[in-house]
Amino acid sequence: MLLPLSLLSLSLAVAPDAGSTSIAPVTLLPGAPAEPQAKPADVTQLPFGPDSISQVVTAHQTDIQDCYEKTLAARNEKLQGRLMTHFNITPAGTVSGAQVEKRGTTLKDKELHACVVGVLSKLRFPKPPDAKNHPIEFPFNLKAVE
Repeated sequence: MLLPLSLLSLSLAVAPDAGSTSIAPVTLLPGAPAEPQAKPADVTQLPFGPDSISQVVTAHQTDIQDCYEKTLAARNEKLQGRLMTHFNITPAGTVSGAQVEKRGTTLKDKELHACVVGVLSKLRFPKPPDAKNHPIEFPFNLKAVE
């Protein structure tokens, strides 16, 4: 039996060397569908900033849910915890160096981490206007619900 994933909140912190920008967490109710589950927004039409970064990641939250269901929920355990991710948005708007950080991560599962890194690595963001790499930290708070 697979347990559905509830993505309790998403929040974004842009690393200090990229400027100090933050946004309020997006809270999703257990069992509620993610806001934008349809086709993600055309990133070429979005301005580069915390809101658009959050929008892109949130649009792909079902992919993160699939990672959870393929790994942790398949064990039929009620697991919950946090994944602290880090990645760079390149001048082209692609992702490089995606990883799950040990610091701040409570869900310790290599398969889950690899799957989430795979999802993050495929994301496309608006191109930064300064043509520089932008390091991003993005925590996922995950909880299985019945």
